[in-house]
Formats: sequence, structure tokens, C-alpha cells
Amino acid sequence: MQLVTIVLNKVEVLEDLLESFSDNGIYGATILESQGMAHALSETSDMSFMFALRSVLNPTHSESRTIFLVAEDEDVKKISRVTNEVTGGLDQPDTGILFALPVTYTEGLMCDHD
Repeated sequence: MQLVTIVLNKVEVLEDLLESFSDNGIYGATILESQGMAHALSETSDMSFMFALRSVLNPTHSESRTIFLVAEDEDVKKISRVTNEVTGGLDQPDTGILFALPVTYTEGLMCDHD
């Protein structure tokens, strides 16, 4: 099993992504509101004017969503494919990142979705 983590900067596609997950038999995602380090620093730093100016000249998302899924090893590629299709590609700037880590123990997972 794998813990798939997606930090989605392109939050406007979140609903479409979750619907596409469901359509592809991917269930059990947990979604948290999150923000990047640069944005957090801009709120607390004396440099907030510079960060604000940068955001006007080079707009980026100020918020993101972090999606966690515990998935079977063979489903990780499907999750990646669906995520890239819906977002237009994680290789595009300010879209998001996806990574997976091995899970060695779980409790409370519902494995049967049929």
C-alpha cells in the first residue's frame, strides 16, 4: 500500500478531480486546506510589500489543497494519470505536486467499494 499525497495548487479543479477519482474507482481521499511557504512568509514578514508586489506581477495561487489517499500499489499510476488529465499536467507551473510513500500498517480502512 502507498500513501499518495497531492498538493493541489490549481484548486479550481478540485471538484472535477474528486469526481474523476470516483469515476475511476478511487475512493477515500482526505482533503486539507493548505498554503505554501512563500505565501505564509508574506503574511508575517516585513517583506510583505515585496511579496504583494510579486503576486501582482507574477500571480500564483495563495491557497492549495492537500489530498491524502491510501491506495494499493497498482493504483498509484492510475491516481497519477487521472490527476494529470484533470489538472492539465503537474509539469505545468503552479499546478501541484504528487508523491507516494510506502504504508506499512493501517487500521480502519474500508477496502471493499463494490
